[in-house]
Amino acid sequence: MASGIFAILDDIAALMDDVAVAAKIATRKTAGILGDDLAVNAEKATGFLSSREIPVLWAITKGSLLNKLMIVPIALLLNAFFPVAIKFILILGGIYLAYEGVEKIVEYFFPHSGEGHAAAEEVKMDDKEAEKAKVKSAVTTDFILSVEIVIIALGTVLEDSLMIQILTVSVVALLATVGVYGIVAIIVRMDDTGYKLIKSSGDKGFFAALGHLLVKALPLIIRILAVVGTIALILVSGGIFVHNIEFFHHFLPNLPSIIKEAGLGLIAGLVAVGLATGVKKMISSFRA
Repeated sequence: MASGIFAILDDIAALMDDVAVAAKIATRKTAGILGDDLAVNAEKATGFLSSREIPVLWAITKGSLLNKLMIVPIALLLNAFFPVAIKFILILGGIYLAYEGVEKIVEYFFPHSGEGHAAAEEVKMDDKEAEKAKVKSAVTTDFILSVEIVIIALGTVLEDSLMIQILTVSVVALLATVGVYGIVAIIVRMDDTGYKLIKSSGDKGFFAALGHLLVKALPLIIRILAVVGTIALILVSGGIFVHNIEFFHHFLPNLPSIIKEAGLGLIAGLVAVGLATGVKKMISSFRA
């Protein structure tokens, strides 16, 4: 009896060890998407009154958890009954990530002329409408990124048992939500903490200087995260193409993988942005 219990415990320990290793690999592969998710949500959760930042972030977090509760079982079912779909979803997701990354670069160098109009429209919205709009936008973006996170995590354990697949994907999904939104919560409270330090120190001494540093650092950190997230999107998308499309896997084998992945991500993104722009112009011309 005792030996049976110890055998079960040993099996559980071995399973958890396998899950920990698989989750570590999956988390590393999804780090780029998590970086972009972090940048997007840090931006979405700022710009409100201090008292509303955490409630807005909590609303986005709940939406993210619901997203993953829907996506995880669907991904596992697809892998069990229609596994070829996983590769196609990965590639389509890679195209989307490349599009997102390149669109941000294009937008930086060639801002849309309608940006000022969009900003004016946002100003006209009251606080509750603006809050709901930002939450909805963040949850929608999170859904798309969550699909990629779950599929990439699943892609790292396709050869393992069903139990390891379920546990690994669930652990990565939970870590993605808790980790990303936990860090976002710290980031969005930086300026508030800084103002409190300035006030409590009478704007003198070390704590006042630290407070000013925190206030000034917030927009800089968000910008850095946005840049890192954009680069990561392109690299992750290129990595998806290299590992899931046979031709690209063997294409230019002597070229360093990071250069190949960056190049493929940029090319795919440019094509996707070009096609999307063309379709938008066609739709606009039909409406006019």
